[in-house]
Amino acid sequence: MRNVGGDYVTEAVAGCVEALRPAVARDWTEVTAAGLDWTVHETAAHVADDLVEYAANLAGRAEDSYFPFELKLLDEGSGNAGVLSVIEATGALLAAAVRTAPREARAFHPYPFRSANREGFAAMGVAEVLLHTFDIAGALDLPYEPPSHLPEFVLTRLFPHVQPGADHWRTLLWATGRGELPGRPSVTEWRWNNNLVHTAERLTLQGITPAAARDLVMGGDGGFLWLEGGPFEGTREAASFLLKAYEGGVHRPEFGVFALVRTEDGRAVGGMGFHGIPDEEGRVEIGYDLVESARGNGYATEALQALADWASAREDVTTLFATIDRDNLPSQAVVTRAGFRRVSEDEEGLAYELPL
Repeated sequence: MRNVGGDYVTEAVAGCVEALRPAVARDWTEVTAAGLDWTVHETAAHVADDLVEYAANLAGRAEDSYFPFELKLLDEGSGNAGVLSVIEATGALLAAAVRTAPREARAFHPYPFRSANREGFAAMGVAEVLLHTFDIAGALDLPYEPPSHLPEFVLTRLFPHVQPGADHWRTLLWATGRGELPGRPSVTEWRWNNNLVHTAERLTLQGITPAAARDLVMGGDGGFLWLEGGPFEGTREAASFLLKAYEGGVHRPEFGVFALVRTEDGRAVGGMGFHGIPDEEGRVEIGYDLVESARGNGYATEALQALADWASAREDVTTLFATIDRDNLPSQAVVTRAGFRRVSEDEEGLAYELPL
């Protein structure tokens, strides 16, 4: 899956400038942006501010907070054409940061798991540009609608909990409280979701987004650099289940699928994840597979322990369980080392549980 984030940031910014330039002669300080408490001028400055903050955090690999600096983006009395130029410049900075960041780079962002990768920062930048251009254009009575692939890029990276619709732009507007969709309740509170990453001793467990899942189902790499022979078929099958849940509007990223990425070289060695959200009793099934050349190194046990530790800290999970084929002795050893105990067997195989 190609890293298109930088290109999409550039395209989104160009569309913003094209849409707003016909109104540069108006007084943007006297008009309130649609749906906001900010003026049009303040909203445009906010877009530029977010773009440069995202670029700085990603380029500098901020770890625990935004970098402790404040930029004076606009001189007092800056004209509207100057504001658009600053948006273009800060958009170029973010696009460059996304294009040059390594695949495994992550940096601080508070929502909701306190970090984002280069794709997440690109999607957040595109979201800021699209949505606030809509707010500004609405206030200035200007036409604006971005090409469909830009809101789709945002939705499949930042809104995995939102059921996709036939019209990606209308779906994004609805998901952010800016419009209505037939058959769906109005949205009054919202927040996007960057992918969740768990850290183990030698691995990171990186949440697979709907965009990555679709690419895996279609035979791609999902945006990961796989060890030779990967991804294994089980990971592609799990991605298909994730995609169906997303399309059905029932996907919850915390209980999704994770790529197991080796810290030493950034190569994905397998997949692990949940078969849905916990049931009413707090039970949730887990499954996994590894690229053949990665087996026998303890990676699956390490990843399973990391997910078990995360689940044990939650109030909505009481038990993890796994079903394993009778002849799959290595997988039985994995769950046993992670503390699971065999509780039953039937035609489907052996059932193991780990009370939390």
